[in-house]
Amino acid sequence: MKKKTALTIAGSDSSGGAGIQADIKTMQANGVYAMSAITALTAQNTTGVTGIMEVSPEFLEQQLDAVITDIRPDAVKIGMVSSEELIKMISKKLKEYHLENIVVDPVMVATSGSRLISETAIDTLKTQLLPMATVITPNIPEAEVLAEMEIRSEDDMVEAAKKIHEMYHCAVLCKGGHSLNDANDLLYQDGEATWFHGKRINNPNTHGTGCTLSSAIASNLAKGYSLEESIHRAKEYISGALEAMLDLGKGSGPMDHGFEMRGRFSI
Repeated sequence: MKKKTALTIAGSDSSGGAGIQADIKTMQANGVYAMSAITALTAQNTTGVTGIMEVSPEFLEQQLDAVITDIRPDAVKIGMVSSEELIKMISKKLKEYHLENIVVDPVMVATSGSRLISETAIDTLKTQLLPMATVITPNIPEAEVLAEMEIRSEDDMVEAAKKIHEMYHCAVLCKGGHSLNDANDLLYQDGEATWFHGKRINNPNTHGTGCTLSSAIASNLAKGYSLEESIHRAKEYISGALEAMLDLGKGSGPMDHGFEMRGRFSI
């Protein structure tokens, strides 16, 4: 049987709730074969990040060449890439191999509001990576950076997503949250705005939700679903992972990515 495949290009989360680890768990749970190319190692847990060790552009290239020339991905999810050189390498490889179904989670601003990547890296992300994306999935602070405007209402979300779409010619899924309309997300593509209403789940453990959502979208695109259906399915999956009420760690803990994977080996 030919199984659909997805590649995640992102940073490693040593506590397993976000980054590469969350992406692989999500892809597995969503029925595709997961592969990875790691952009950085992090020392982190549910309370924060204590160290980051970035890979070299040359080693990232080796990882991408090794994976893509052997098992070609049907979709690609791109997460945390903090340097200009790594962003350039990824865009070079996406072009070289003519990869499709590219989901970019532009990880630029932490939930706390602090910037995670430099201004030059943001400029390179804008000029080289975003125009190649099928869809990008910014949260509110990231959409504010990309659209260069404040977002204080649902109308602002629509205006920001439209601006980003017109600048980079990719579909934009502007994620709610950050005290604005909870779990409702806005997709803007081809001049049309579509709202995806999420279920409000009273769970403080939300570590890795952005990574998980973008990976679930990529998984469904790999399986041949439309972008709208891929987002709908991804949001249903993330609701289930939150509703499982996993409670680990001393801070904002991870979700249960395997909430539906119950078989004789899970006992």
